[in-house]
Amino acid sequence: MKSRLRDYALLMRLDKPIGIGLLLWPTLWALWFAARGVPPLHLLAVFVIGTVLMRSAGCVINDYADRKFDPHVARTRQRPIAAGRVKPIEALVLFAVLCVLALLIALPLNAEALWLSLPAAALAVSYPFAKRFHSLPQAHLGLAFSWGIPMAFAAVRGTVPWREASVLMAANICWVIAYDTLYAMVDRADDVKIGVKSSAILFGRFDLRIIGLLQAAAISLLACAGFFAQCGWIFFSSLVLAAALAIQQQWQARKREPAACFKAFLDNNRFGLVVFAGIVLGFARIF
Repeated sequence: MKSRLRDYALLMRLDKPIGIGLLLWPTLWALWFAARGVPPLHLLAVFVIGTVLMRSAGCVINDYADRKFDPHVARTRQRPIAAGRVKPIEALVLFAVLCVLALLIALPLNAEALWLSLPAAALAVSYPFAKRFHSLPQAHLGLAFSWGIPMAFAAVRGTVPWREASVLMAANICWVIAYDTLYAMVDRADDVKIGVKSSAILFGRFDLRIIGLLQAAAISLLACAGFFAQCGWIFFSSLVLAAALAIQQQWQARKREPAACFKAFLDNNRFGLVVFAGIVLGFARIF
């Protein structure tokens, strides 16, 4: 029983919280932007718990979708389904349970936020299959990881101010494509062999240049969002630090070694944290 629960936890990637952070940061950005400061604590709790549940559900359905690919990729061949420790039907049941729990957690939200949760669920389910049909599945992931932004605005304000929300979503989509391309560079050789599509393959030798442009676009769009929301100067200072972190990632990945690219990907958790800290302090206006 203990080993079974451990495999379920591994299937949900609870041992790798980086994904929770990368999904949670833009949602927290949006909650603070929507509230112009600290959001209602009950909404904060709903979005944090919901993020953990939906990220876990996304990992489960991803491994189910990739169950025939993962055994052929060095980094993924020991995942529970690929290694035969968890049956595909068990993964589907676990996915359904996580989605139901996420829905129950979201029930206290207002009607507009609840309606917006439907496209969020559709994006989470469809993303794992995107890599079979087009060469930029990272953009699909970017949209999925950004849908918490309009939900946060709707939950706090009862409506979505699409000018603010769209700029923040665009910033996050650029950021997601950038860091997930670094992640895809780890598996590029294996993906080419098995026919899986990714931005790392699409960008080819221009990968780091395009990542750099996407990072610059993300920071510029975050600055626009901060301008619209009249954030304090500390927020714009945080973007300078975020830019320094982006440059560091470029340096780490310069030789395109898989371990270095993975390290650069992981460092994006600090990028998200720095931006969030800047938003919190910017609205607090304590400096």
